[in-house]
Order: sequence, then C-alpha cells, then structure tokens
Amino acid sequence: YHNTTLDWALLSTKECLKYGGKLVGNNCDFVPDISLMSFILFLGTYTSSMALKKFKTSRYFPTTARKLISDFAIILSILIFCVIDALVGVDTPKLIVPSEFKPTSPDRGWFVPPFGGNPWWVYLAAAIPALLVTILIFMDQQITAVIVNRKEHKLKKGAGYHLDLFWVAVLMVICSFMALPWYVAATVISIAHIDSLKMETETSAPGEQPKFLGVREQRVTGTLVFILTGLSVFMAPILKFIPMPVLYGVFLYMGVASLNGVQFMDRLKLLLMPLKHQPDFIYLRHVPLRRVHLFTFLQVLCLALLWILKSTVAAIIFPVMILALVAVRKGMDYLFSQHDLSFLDDVIPEKDKKKKEDEKKKKKKKGSLDSDNDDSDCPYSEKVPSIKIPMDIMEQQPFLSDSKPSDSDPPRTPVKVVPQIRIELEPEDNDYFWRSKGTETTL
Repeated sequence: YHNTTLDWALLSTKECLKYGGKLVGNNCDFVPDISLMSFILFLGTYTSSMALKKFKTSRYFPTTARKLISDFAIILSILIFCVIDALVGVDTPKLIVPSEFKPTSPDRGWFVPPFGGNPWWVYLAAAIPALLVTILIFMDQQITAVIVNRKEHKLKKGAGYHLDLFWVAVLMVICSFMALPWYVAATVISIAHIDSLKMETETSAPGEQPKFLGVREQRVTGTLVFILTGLSVFMAPILKFIPMPVLYGVFLYMGVASLNGVQFMDRLKLLLMPLKHQPDFIYLRHVPLRRVHLFTFLQVLCLALLWILKSTVAAIIFPVMILALVAVRKGMDYLFSQHDLSFLDDVIPEKDKKKKEDEKKKKKKKGSLDSDNDDSDCPYSEKVPSIKIPMDIMEQQPFLSDSKPSDSDPPRTPVKVVPQIRIELEPEDNDYFWRSKGTETTL
C-alpha cells in the first residue's frame, strides 16, 4: 500500500486504517468523553422526566394517554436514556448490583454476635453515639410523617405516628443483629408516593385548574413497591445495564419535585422578584416584605451551617444540631411577633388561610352591598337590568351633572314612562372597593 499514489494526509482515520495504515503516537488512541456523555444522560433524564410529568396538561393525544404518560414519566425517561446509552456505546459507569444474595463480606454470616471480641468499656462508650443516632432517627422519621399527614393533603384516615415509630424501632433491632443498613421513612419517596395518589376533578372549565379532591388512601401500592424492591435482587442481570448518570437524573427530579409548593422556596424566589411581579401570597398581605426576607435569611443561614457541618469530620454531632434548630425556632419569638410567625411558620396550610380570607372578603363586600340597599331611598330589584357609567364620563356629560339648565339650553322632552333600569357609577380605581349611598340611581 505504501507504493500507491494516495495522499495519506487527506484520508480520515477510518480510511487510513482501511488501507493498512497505523496510528503512531500517544495521542492517537481514541478515548471517548465519558464525562460529557454522563452529563448528557444526567440532564436528559431530568428534563425528560419533568416534561413527561407535565404532559398531562398537553393538547396532544387523548386524556387517558396523556395521564398514562404522566404517571409513568420516570420509567419512560429511564428506558429512553438507557437505550441512548446502549446505542452510543460509551462506557459510562453502570449500577453495581451483586450477582448473589449473600453478605458482602465473606468473613461473616447473616447473624453478627452483639458482643464479639470487644472490651467491656466499648458497650458503655457506645451509649453516646447511640443517643445521637436515636435523635436523628426520631427526627427523620417524624418529620417525614408530619409532611405526609399535612392538612392540605386532605387525608381522612388517622396518622399512626407512634405505631410507625414502634415498628421502625423493632426492625432496626433486627437489622442491627444482621448488620443490615438502618432505614426510616424516606421523605422524597414518601412525597412522590402521595403525589402519585392524588385525585383531581376530571372536568373543569377552559382555563380553570383541576380541583384537588384528596388522596387515595390504601396500602396496596406501598406493599407492592417494596415487594418489587425485594425482588429486584433477582433482576441483577438487567439492572446492571442502567447508567448511574440516569439514576442521578431521577434523584434530581425527585428532589426538585418535592420542593414544589414549599414556602421556603417561594420566599427564596421573592428575593429576586420585583414588587409588582410578586404573587399574591397570604403572608405578603399581612407581613412586611423586610420581615419576610429576614425570616428567609435566618433559614438560609441555618441550612448553610448544617451543610457545612455535615461535610466535615464534625458530622457526628449532626443530630445534635438538628435538635438545636428547635432552640433557634424558640429564639425567633423574640425577633418576630406572633402575628408574623402565624403566617410565616404555621401548621395550617397557606392555601387554606388564603381561601378563608378571600371568603371573608366576599362576605364583607356582600354585606356592605346589602346594607347600602337597605338604606337607599329607592330600593331596587336584582332582576332589574343595570347600566354602568364610569365616573370620568359622568363628569364630562352635562346631562348627568347636578347643574341647572340655563336659558340658552334647548327645551327638554317631557319624561315618559319607561321600563325600570338601574344605573351604577363605577370608580376609576378598580382596585379600591367603592360603594356608598347615592352612587346608584334607579329610573
């Protein structure tokens, strides 16, 4: 081949190898960009999950198909990007799944002796970290239970805080004897489970959001989920093909989805939002904006301290710092009034408060209208057709003014019997509720 008249400089790598050429040098070996491919899989899984989850409100396909795609958004995203990873062929990191059902360490069995060869003083010293772990487990379990049993979820069945904690303790003892990982109620997974069981109205007016009806309260889905989780140990030949970046994208989606509707995140957005574009939150009606920002700053500061503490060697006292947040919350009583705290940090959901306040305003407006009608010299019927005239037009039209006609004015036509109508005068400022005696005339 070297005797040919081919210009080797114009050939591509594949053509060069086809004609018997050899790549020489350390930089000639092709190394795929695993980092770039991992980032594409990670970001693609997250964005795809978000888009498919919102597909329920799309205009395409029938309602049943859209709902089905939305319910299985995460599974579809995982399948799509697993196929893309297999087609591209880049050696991305995959999920490590043991091929056999046995303890990880070959030096021990399923049961671990509680005492072993440790000296006697180890059992006394272990009481200190055990107390810290107890605080952490209690807080983690109960916080998740409180979030799940919020009033805004409209749960009808009672909460089993003590029963759940009792079984967590029993199973934790069993896991300790078998050297298995401890576990409590997972916050993100529990919130995702609640969201998947929400019921909404099937029909609504165009442009109107579906009304939340409640949650399907049952134990079937939870039981099946964890049965399938246990059976996943037999699916190791399939699970080992799932790229880790795809799973990281799923974790990011679950974390972001769980932040939806959290007041802390809404208040963080207010820091970068002009006053005229701020949503109508209930706490913005009653609490000054500076006090809202101060409350948000204190929460961000506590979160940053916990994050820094957990990332250092002092992470062993992390449960104590979680417990210290209770003292921080008590200290806020000296910085904020109880009125402000009732809107910024209250058990009652914000939606319920806003709904009750709006209903009170409507009743107050209706009551003022009824009182004006009772005081009027010329009561009218609600069935009478009404004509609304803005105040600025009334000031410009002389025939609606209170001035007396002059001699130069043309003679007026005598008043004849006409059907009864009602003329309502509207103020120029629509945001201000303006209604007083004498602003309504019946002819």
